[in-house]
Amino acid sequence: MTSFYNLKINSLTGQPIALTDFKGKHILIVNVASKCGFTPQYKDLQALHERYKDQLVIIGAPCNQFGGQEPGDADDINAFCELNYGVTFLLTEKVDVKGKNQHPLYQWLTQKEENGVKGSSVKWNFQKYLIDQDGQLIDYFYSLTKPSSSKITKHLN
Repeated sequence: MTSFYNLKINSLTGQPIALTDFKGKHILIVNVASKCGFTPQYKDLQALHERYKDQLVIIGAPCNQFGGQEPGDADDINAFCELNYGVTFLLTEKVDVKGKNQHPLYQWLTQKEENGVKGSSVKWNFQKYLIDQDGQLIDYFYSLTKPSSSKITKHLN
């Protein structure tokens, strides 16, 4: 089993993200895309970010593996998120969430032998993974589960 806080990922601008900085807070990791039917969830994610900013960190991970729905580069993604949804939560570099080039963060999220809780596969854009304040996987939620769903917020109240 690997510690969540030892995982490495870069921000959309290429800066390393220190996951250890988020100890003591819940973390919601979402694979995002700009041209998806679920893209309006950016608005709900931003609202969740603002409402729970003291106890929750939201990390959006752009991914182009589902229908080519995130074709842009870092500048395109950042501009889209800022202009259309006022996104201020953390966005990572573009990653693969499945397959042979799956990012180590998503290996941890999806493999029980890595996270110690459960295995899963990422089915589509805007699948959500909730990590507790101690770096343990709580659960995952498919794209249809809105960010504001009580399935997620019950862990934050």
